[in-house]
Amino acid sequence: MSSVEARTASEIDADDPTASSKRRAAAAALRGLGILVGLGALILVALLSVWVGTRDIPFTSTWSVLWQPDGSDAAVIIHDYRIPRTLLGLMVGMALGLSGALMQALTRNPLADPGLLGVSLGASSGVVVAIAFLGVGTALGYVWFAFLGAAIASVAVYMLGSSGRTLATPDRLVVAGAAVTAVLYAFNYAVLLLDPRAFDQFRFWTVGALSGRTYDIVNVILPFVVVGLVIALALAPSLNALALGDQMGRALGVNVGRTRVLGAVSVMLLCGAATAAAGPIGFVGLVVPHMARFVVGPDQRWVLAYSMLIAPILLIGADVLGRVLGAPGEVQVGIVTAFIGAPLFLALCRRPKLAML
Repeated sequence: MSSVEARTASEIDADDPTASSKRRAAAAALRGLGILVGLGALILVALLSVWVGTRDIPFTSTWSVLWQPDGSDAAVIIHDYRIPRTLLGLMVGMALGLSGALMQALTRNPLADPGLLGVSLGASSGVVVAIAFLGVGTALGYVWFAFLGAAIASVAVYMLGSSGRTLATPDRLVVAGAAVTAVLYAFNYAVLLLDPRAFDQFRFWTVGALSGRTYDIVNVILPFVVVGLVIALALAPSLNALALGDQMGRALGVNVGRTRVLGAVSVMLLCGAATAAAGPIGFVGLVVPHMARFVVGPDQRWVLAYSMLIAPILLIGADVLGRVLGAPGEVQVGIVTAFIGAPLFLALCRRPKLAML
């Protein structure tokens, strides 16, 4: 073998900047094509979500009343029930996927998920208080209390993680999140065991579902999801620098403390809104970032973008699958995602390179 053939690709790129730039351009083009493919898949599952349900409506009728509502029973079902459900699945999926990718990047922990900072259990505590002490009994009423509980839990975790003169580090945040989660878990079940009525209401919310949600809930969580998305995407370059370590990140000009605070705010907004609207849905925020890294590598700009696409495809697809499997009823999406996510995550664990951030 000649010396030219023995050189690695990186050495060739160093000698030939043009080849290196072409390689990067080709990779960016493939990733951009992947975004277009993902958008197409998302549109497809969204159409399936509008079409498939417990009430059998022909596709031609679905397509017709989708654009021209005629006041028929089919039009009412599609516009008042299935479209809000699909929109909610889109927003909840984007929020969970993006918050999961953000959590794993901020903590440099491949097993991190949106619930690691106590956000999900904080939302659950808010719902428990609303049901047991305030008599709230509607999904729309749960939203505000769930979001308030998520916000309080997030603030408590960050204050505990940054107590003293040291800034909040990934390890301290994880420990603080575990402590707050344990306290909230004990509080929730102490209240629910003492109040059977509250337990009966809470168990329907805690399974995780998109059914029965209306445009009111979509409108409530939309501003929080949009703000959380903007913050998360704006942090992508800083997250790439933080992946090299705090010291290297500071050397590259990143304000580590501000990045972590903004990241925590984004996770709280995204995960809090998603949990408030649909209940706790597991595995989406944990598995989707790994799938994104498998496709695009460790660059957080692409990981966040792909997570925003893959997560709603997975969530809406699981919701459609639950309607098909449970016909003439349905299996709630939180159960379906657990059955899909658990074996998928086990497969990911068998490939150590997929867990690298």
